[in-house]
Amino acid sequence: MKTSGKERSISILLIEDNPGDIRLTREVFKEGKIKNELNVVRDGEEALSFLKKTGVYAHAVRPDLILLDLNLPKKEGREVLTVIKEDPDLKLIPVIVLTSSSAEQDVLNMYTHHANCYITKPVDFHQFINIIKSIEEFWLNIVVLPNSN
Repeated sequence: MKTSGKERSISILLIEDNPGDIRLTREVFKEGKIKNELNVVRDGEEALSFLKKTGVYAHAVRPDLILLDLNLPKKEGREVLTVIKEDPDLKLIPVIVLTSSSAEQDVLNMYTHHANCYITKPVDFHQFINIIKSIEEFWLNIVVLPNSN
């Protein structure tokens, strides 16, 4: 993504509690073609603190893109998505639901609550890496994201 002729870093917020998925996602984005900053929070309450810039996240950078797991401790992803999409300051941030659930009700529920994309995490290591690379290619290289300022 280019802004005013200068390349800038894309800020990504990963809301995920699985350490293995966090590690793999971090590795893929680190090796990626697009300059990015990946911030990680591990539960729904921490995610909302980050997004609303409260507590230890008072100086957090507003993300350009959010990767959201559904099954989170403290406050589940469904609630987090609802808060994001009802907040005038956050609702334009694209939210990609990246979760292990393939339940049709979850898919419908997330799109009803304005998720921008729903991806079921594959169990296979190499397929997971390919999914993250595809997210990078599409969402960071092809899609024009709204300016986070």
